[in-house]
Amino acid sequence: MTLETTLARISAIESALAPPPGGGTGAPAPGLASASVASPASSTSFSQLLNRASTSSTLLPGASPIALGTTAGASTAGLAAVAAAKTQVGQAEMPPGSNESPRIAEYRSAVQGAVVGPWCADFASWCAAQAGIPLGENGEGFQGVGALWEWAEASGRAIPADEGSPAPGDLIVWGSDHVGIIEAVDPDGTIHTIEGNSSDEVAQRTYGPGESGATGYVRLG
Repeated sequence: MTLETTLARISAIESALAPPPGGGTGAPAPGLASASVASPASSTSFSQLLNRASTSSTLLPGASPIALGTTAGASTAGLAAVAAAKTQVGQAEMPPGSNESPRIAEYRSAVQGAVVGPWCADFASWCAAQAGIPLGENGEGFQGVGALWEWAEASGRAIPADEGSPAPGDLIVWGSDHVGIIEAVDPDGTIHTIEGNSSDEVAQRTYGPGESGATGYVRLG
């Protein structure tokens, strides 16, 4: 993917994916059947890490977050995925704790066979698909974080946290519990992320140097 192609894709993503005025979330993806609501999964260890992370100021749907850190070292494909993620900051479950909303149903459309449930991997799959780099051997996406990491290892995309450094546009993975996308990385190692299903919404988080506790990163391009 050339730089020109990526810049055009980013512009198209930001224009097409910004929710309508008034916080509308759009209609559920066609063909998705309604499923019973599942209880959100939780992990004590990850929850503790999450509590240490800071969240940026709340944004109106469709607003562009203030740039954080640096995007140095990012792939053009990764930046396109970040652009898609930025348009969704503030999208939340309706009602809270339900793992559901019309917009979350759209995230599930990026994953074959997805059902209502914890949706951080659905969101990561959706962002990658919007950037033209769908996850999975056949672009099927992932609803389980563990399966996503296994695919990344098998395809040579996995970077264990103790063997390499993250770059903007990488996915950041915590075991089988949670996944987000890296928005920027500061020179001191501070990591800025955008994460689906983070306190029931798409939220920006910041982890100080050495504080993320991540298992590793997945390079998208």
